[in-house]
Amino acid sequence: MPTVRPNDADADTPVSQPGALEPLSKTRLKQASHDLQALGEALVELPDDRLDALPLPEILLDAVREFKRTRSHEGRRRQMQYIGKLMRRTDAAPIRAAVDEVQLGSAKETLALHEAERWRAELIADDATLTRWMAEHPKSDLQQLRALVRNARKDAALVPEKRSGRAFRELFQFIKQISGDTDA
Repeated sequence: MPTVRPNDADADTPVSQPGALEPLSKTRLKQASHDLQALGEALVELPDDRLDALPLPEILLDAVREFKRTRSHEGRRRQMQYIGKLMRRTDAAPIRAAVDEVQLGSAKETLALHEAERWRAELIADDATLTRWMAEHPKSDLQQLRALVRNARKDAALVPEKRSGRAFRELFQFIKQISGDTDA
């Protein structure tokens, strides 16, 4: 807490004590509370096996499980506020790391699916892409890939507006499997 020196010429100016920490403003405290509340919202979205692996206090774990069981809107809102309150007493670093890991994992999976879709579209559209594919994935079965591409092109030619034929899906699965093997 700031103190005032009585002998100073400007006695109305508060002077901080040496080594004393400045108290956080009400706005900063409120923002920190909102951040923990948001982290609590992400925490309740984690699967149960991830929750059990986290070093959470038992009371917080029980509150998260209770939130998942609650169905009414108002009940969930109040339970989330309670989780936010409990989060203020808990070390948020491991929770934040677990939430980030889950979110990063799902982003990587989405990116891999988009990449497989791009390869499929390019392979069906152009024969030159097959050469690029083999350069990047030399262990893939060229004969099987050519057959899948040929069948997918036939499906696309028969019914142009319906591009989700069996061969189209099989080509996607092949690409996804080979791409996944090289990433691991």
